[in-house]
Amino acid sequence: MSLIRTFELRASEMYQRARIGGYCHLNLGEEATVVGLVAALERRDYLFATYREHGYAIARGVPPGRVMAELFGKRDGVSGGWGGSMHIFDASVNLMGGYGIVGGQLPPATGAALALALRTPPGPDSPAVMCLMGDGTTNIGAFHESLNLAGVWRLPIVYVIVNNGLGMGTTVEAASAEPELYRRGAAYRIPGSRVDGDDVLAVRDSARAALERARSERQPMLLETVSERLRGHSVVDPARYRTPEEVEAARLADPLPALRGRLLAAGLLDEATAEAIEAEVAAAVDDAVAFAEESPDPDPGRLFTNVYATPVANAPRALPGDPLFAPGELDEPRRGV
Repeated sequence: MSLIRTFELRASEMYQRARIGGYCHLNLGEEATVVGLVAALERRDYLFATYREHGYAIARGVPPGRVMAELFGKRDGVSGGWGGSMHIFDASVNLMGGYGIVGGQLPPATGAALALALRTPPGPDSPAVMCLMGDGTTNIGAFHESLNLAGVWRLPIVYVIVNNGLGMGTTVEAASAEPELYRRGAAYRIPGSRVDGDDVLAVRDSARAALERARSERQPMLLETVSERLRGHSVVDPARYRTPEEVEAARLADPLPALRGRLLAAGLLDEATAEAIEAEVAAAVDDAVAFAEESPDPDPGRLFTNVYATPVANAPRALPGDPLFAPGELDEPRRGV
């Protein structure tokens, strides 16, 4: 949790220094949810994320340097610089990408769960899918279509609503007739539960129980974690829609000092060890930034690589500024003209 917090704070700084382009959404305030969910996953499981996925990549085992390099758009980034902040993908750890389109991850995650159901029998050792979404995603068609199919086909998938109370700047209560979002699974006979997203152990245990049921009973599950994000929707959002009282409540609910206090009170952590962890994390993030800075820029000639999985005739290859026609091409007689 400390590593993700420090990484995200530095990512915000790097964005302000124009080292990161495009959009950038941070996990600040959601670290307990991130770590709890990933701790419940087995290595064989598949994770589909939203565009707020830096912390999930790190928790899943992607080196922080490769994540930071991806944010910088560098060649050594985890997606080779193609993905940027919102599209981190690493098949080696079954991280099946972040998705910039709200809800874009639900249909492919449901399809992956169908593939697993067809290939593997139910049981405690079978793989499962975890699909993350924000609270706003529960209002789009892909949410209902995906949950309906998962319920009909009894797929090994756990849908997780990471509810930070705001769909960008609109509160859940203002946008959803049923603000307890886990209840929406009832329409498809998908059991759901709500958990304190600031309690890393509660999140881990709830997610683990949901995954076990998805594996063994082929029962899709809907889990809602509730936590506050400490910053705006993205790094350029000043979050003026929050009152000072709401900002203070979010600060008081910060899961990092809360967990640190619990560990200290239980005698599982002392101040010296806590300070050593923070120093180790700071050094790791410094190394990640240095790695990203030193990574080479991508070769513009490979801009169109990976546009299609297999070669496609007449696929675009022109770079910005290239002429539309080869020299002399317009002077040649054309058939039918």
